[in-house]
Amino acid sequence: MAKSIKQQAVDLIPPVMVVAVVLFWYLAPEAWVKNTWVVIASSSAVTAIVLGLEFLFERHEGWRMNWKEFFTDLFYVVLSATVISKGTNLLAEEPLVAFKHSLGLKTPWLEHAPFILQTAFVVFQLEFVQYWMHRLMHNWTPFWLTHAPHHHITQLNAMKGAVGNPIELWLISLSVLALFDVNQAAALAGFGVTGVVSTFAHANVRANPPLFYSFIFTTIRNHSLHHSVPYEDTRCNYGNSLILLDRIFGTYKEGEASVVGQDDRKRLSIKEQWLFPFMPIVDWFRQRKAQGQGTHGQGTHGQGDQVSPAN
Repeated sequence: MAKSIKQQAVDLIPPVMVVAVVLFWYLAPEAWVKNTWVVIASSSAVTAIVLGLEFLFERHEGWRMNWKEFFTDLFYVVLSATVISKGTNLLAEEPLVAFKHSLGLKTPWLEHAPFILQTAFVVFQLEFVQYWMHRLMHNWTPFWLTHAPHHHITQLNAMKGAVGNPIELWLISLSVLALFDVNQAAALAGFGVTGVVSTFAHANVRANPPLFYSFIFTTIRNHSLHHSVPYEDTRCNYGNSLILLDRIFGTYKEGEASVVGQDDRKRLSIKEQWLFPFMPIVDWFRQRKAQGQGTHGQGTHGQGDQVSPAN
């Protein structure tokens, strides 16, 4: 059955917002580009718009936002914009800038490239690093333990991309963009594009963008499958914003999931999300203590909740 005009319009919202973000930063006065509050306001506006679209064009009733989910998500959005951002700048970006200057590295070919090419470079560079970090997290247990809390979310919403263990949030924020000379407005446009795409990729919005968008950028269809319940089914569609990388490196998988989560689909509290990577060690100590008590006749053997990391 042919799509209604209304649905076709909804399907075009993600690409229209991508274009709008690029134009915003291309036309923005220099004072805006250098104003941190403008950056915060623009990213917040994107999130607010997509949250509104969830109410107007809901994709799955089971993902419907409630106040508990909203305030948890908001906590993580603020955490990412403050503590995680500052940590990334201090521990990664500043050392890279110092390294770049010590070697006298310059990239004038990029700095003087057209705005749209600089923006595309920023998007590709950010996503290339994130793709391999994300793939590592699904294929090596120590990294999976930091990433697993993000997969224990039981519904997808516009702010869910920021939800996870702080270690994982820091790791996934890393990039090598500081090694390149890029116009600041183009860099903000690139970050804006990934922000729009990843927000829609986690959102409960009934939008299925056309092929010219979905072949390159990640959509909720691609990403919901990545969040499906069987662990092995999560090992695909790693691109946070560029599904094109999955197509190139052979990790793309077609399909969609409406039921998301991990293990028994238990929703983790913020405390449980933060402690999750350390639970195998905690359980090991509990078992050792219980075994010791059993040996000395001081109690019976007990065992805490088990963490099931990736194989």
